Amino acid sequence: MRIIVAIDIIGGKCVRLTRGDFTTKKVYNEDPLDVARQIEDNGISYLHLVDLDGAKYKKLENIKVLEKIAEKTNLRIDFGGGLRSYDDVLTVLNAGARQITAGSIAINDQPLFMEWLNKLGQEKLILGADCINRKVSTGGWLEKTDRDVINFISDYRSKGVKYTICTDICKDGMLQGPSTVLYKEILDKIKIKLIASGGITSLKDIEDLRNAGCEGAIIGKAVYEGKLTLKELGGQC
Repeated sequence: MRIIVAIDIIGGKCVRLTRGDFTTKKVYNEDPLDVARQIEDNGISYLHLVDLDGAKYKKLENIKVLEKIAEKTNLRIDFGGGLRSYDDVLTVLNAGARQITAGSIAINDQPLFMEWLNKLGQEKLILGADCINRKVSTGGWLEKTDRDVINFISDYRSKGVKYTICTDICKDGMLQGPSTVLYKEILDKIKIKLIASGGITSLKDIEDLRNAGCEGAIIGKAVYEGKLTLKELGGQC
């Protein structure tokens, strides 16, 4: 299972939110590149980089952060937030991302999402499947839908999607453990490479997700709050 550390960006700074609430913003580092270098120095290869400004305002806002991290490290970066056109996708890939994560487009414009999938292929496009009480949420988690998350993932898997990141927003930033039961249910029903996100706080959480069959695990706030060290995570790689 891949260990992936998250860097969320607002105003060019490394921040974390709680349950996606922008009013809970806490700045952990003024320089995301410094955080990225620490991640790499501890033997971790994967970075989940989210442009929260982009997700909120529906346009790329922090592309310079991606460019700098991609230029100065060898981290394998997946990028999400603010992608609204294929030109945006190309901008992000040309800036150094290995994969992009798209959730809002998958809900609001399925033909455009499928265009991206057909042009990019399975390896470069990750389906963002973030949910509250199992209902998909988009737009930086500011927009709720009535779409069941398991049906949502299943539908796109049948259309060729290979990877999905599933975040239980109720768990995000709460440091109370991930939604392992939900992930097990998804993987029991759907053959997909599932990346778990939200609430991961301990090495036991990581082991539980590995045993559940998750392909990856994204860890964010637990690192910034000192619940898990980058050294410990590097030992899991």
